[in-house]
Amino acid sequence: MDLNRIQLVTNAFPCFSFVPEAAWRHPDITVERFSPQLTMQQGHLFAHAAFVLSGKVRIYIISESGREVTLYRVQRGGVCVLMMASILGETGYEASAQLEEETELLLLPVDVFKDWMDHYKDLRQFIYRNMINRMVSVTSLVEDIAFKPINARIAELLLRRTTDSHNHLSITHEAIAIELGTAREVISRSLKEFEKAGWLQLGRGRITAIRRDALQEKLFPSDW
Repeated sequence: MDLNRIQLVTNAFPCFSFVPEAAWRHPDITVERFSPQLTMQQGHLFAHAAFVLSGKVRIYIISESGREVTLYRVQRGGVCVLMMASILGETGYEASAQLEEETELLLLPVDVFKDWMDHYKDLRQFIYRNMINRMVSVTSLVEDIAFKPINARIAELLLRRTTDSHNHLSITHEAIAIELGTAREVISRSLKEFEKAGWLQLGRGRITAIRRDALQEKLFPSDW
């Protein structure tokens, strides 16, 4: 890799700042751009560790019944910790991944990644810190699915995806169901209740006139 490309990588990932220039000359270290919709399926064995330089990757699992649940997303400066765990543990991938937009990745061969993990403390700390943070977020997701009413979870998603000045969202009921790990029919029923209450308006693949103030009041399970 040339110096300009190395600089772009270290801007996104400061943990690589202490890797010497000579180490980047490995012929199989590359930066590649991939088209949206590219997927990686559960059970995959990785030949490279991927670091996201731009774009967005959705990490999800599929239940035995075929229902998808989004675990988290990875963007610039991030990694899929389940991928890293798979590589370090030499096991199959425990999730699936889908590129949601054009994405640029730094690809490190597995042997290089493991060697750098052994030799560079900053990289090692970055990976383990991300693992801890993702464990917390996924645990919170599981708790939400198990204990939080679906209406409150839908309200949270709508608030997270909108602002006071941008109170509409282009999204299908199916996409919300996948995001929240439930059935489309459940989402449609809840959104119709929201519409009946005057908190939003439904259209084909679109939710408009979202009253964020009303949804904010409904985030607490006791209100349902």
